[in-house]
Amino acid sequence: MAAAPAPVAPGRLWAEFVALYVGAPVAIALFMPPDRLFEALALFALAGLGLMWRTGGYDWRGLVRGWRRLPWGAILAIAVIVAGLGVAILWWTHPGAILNMARTRPGLMLAVWLLYPFLSALPQELIFRALFFHRYAGILPPGRGAIVLNAALFSLAHLMYWSGIVLVLTFLGGVCFARAYLRRGFPSAWVLHAVAGNVLFTVGMGVYFYSGNVVRPFQIA
Repeated sequence: MAAAPAPVAPGRLWAEFVALYVGAPVAIALFMPPDRLFEALALFALAGLGLMWRTGGYDWRGLVRGWRRLPWGAILAIAVIVAGLGVAILWWTHPGAILNMARTRPGLMLAVWLLYPFLSALPQELIFRALFFHRYAGILPPGRGAIVLNAALFSLAHLMYWSGIVLVLTFLGGVCFARAYLRRGFPSAWVLHAVAGNVLFTVGMGVYFYSGNVVRPFQIA
């Protein structure tokens, strides 16, 4: 069993927490070029790992343990629900985008399926589940409040897409991923996230989640 995290002054934790989970996403949404998304994710993942290491007490084996506890029913359910929601949204907003990548660029679709779990879902889960619930456990609200806060901040991290649809979907996803992490461990949250993301891109929701399509509603001088 892992040791308890090293104590950190609550004021410092709060300042760090707000800077990481509120200040950074807002700054990225306002100022970061959309095509630098993966570089930003990699940087934050490394920073998160460094903070976890500095905190101490984390059971690093937990990142690779728990594959036998994968919630296969939930994985199938999230795939079906995400596919249905994605098609419904696109039917009303961008009908031409439905299955567009899968139909016209199958090679790119395959690349997305292979790379998304590692380049996007993995660093996000390290930051928003492993780091969040380990280093900041002492300042989180009890019970379901921590899950709701986690989902809200996970949604805020997607502000850079400037889409209400994205914010709602990522909040709902954040609830599912946080619950899976706390109940079944890191692999379950990662797999759920990877499946949800890949299904979204497969049905055509890249029109909302592809950083190259981002258009800010205003210009920052």
